[in-house]
Amino acid sequence: MIAPVNKIIDHSVVDGPGNRTAVFFQGCPFRCQYCHNPETMALCTHCGACVSACPAGALSLREGKVHWEEALCVGCDSCLRACPHLSSPKVKEMTVEEILLRIQQNRPFIRGITCSGGECTLYAGFMAELFAKTKAMGLTNLIDSNGILDFSQADALLEHADGVMLDIKCFDRAGHIRLTGKDNDLVLQNAAYLARRGLLPEVRTVIIPGVLPNEETVALVSRLLAPYQANGPIRYKLIAFRPMGVREEFRSFPVPSRAEMESLATLAREQGMADVAIV
Repeated sequence: MIAPVNKIIDHSVVDGPGNRTAVFFQGCPFRCQYCHNPETMALCTHCGACVSACPAGALSLREGKVHWEEALCVGCDSCLRACPHLSSPKVKEMTVEEILLRIQQNRPFIRGITCSGGECTLYAGFMAELFAKTKAMGLTNLIDSNGILDFSQADALLEHADGVMLDIKCFDRAGHIRLTGKDNDLVLQNAAYLARRGLLPEVRTVIIPGVLPNEETVALVSRLLAPYQANGPIRYKLIAFRPMGVREEFRSFPVPSRAEMESLATLAREQGMADVAIV
């Protein structure tokens, strides 16, 4: 099997507990307005718009396809800014074995791996095979997901997974559709299902004042999950919106103050969440 990989971060301390290798897959069915890595949303259409934007000559258009010369790339991301399709010409089609070779190089220094994206569960079968082999290496396996996959029907993937770090972007269904283009019915079902199984170590909500119903979301997410904390600890991570990396048309969204974040954290604790973190 092969899957499109946007990038691999060999050593990450922000994609789950401890030092981890994070694998970012390409492609996502959501179109979140505040997405901080929008270049992971779509697969390359090979339109060629990025080629002339590359100052290092690392991109070329040959036989109708964009080719990336990694050795020439200077990492300026001019190609990402030029892409009209929310994609990247630097995506690699990789096999499980190729990713394992990269992980093996990091093995003495990492606690585990995290699959992210984009939306990594688009490649659930691929990840199931990868997780079986990394688990055999003594590593932990985490999934960073927007909840678009029905995890109650994903036993093969969860068999070797140590948990899912789930985004709950907005509790209100209509608000979620406005923000992402998709409803959140399955997201909320997944939250309860994973929490019941003790496979929900972390839930995240991005806070944008005046744009999202933040208080409602934090209160209702907390009420939903608080009863399941006896099955396994659940950290509720409240993330302050920041405009870095966001598409130009959404960079004017307001950044919440520390006082606003503290107030929401207090609300989550009042609704029963024992572990609340502000980021």
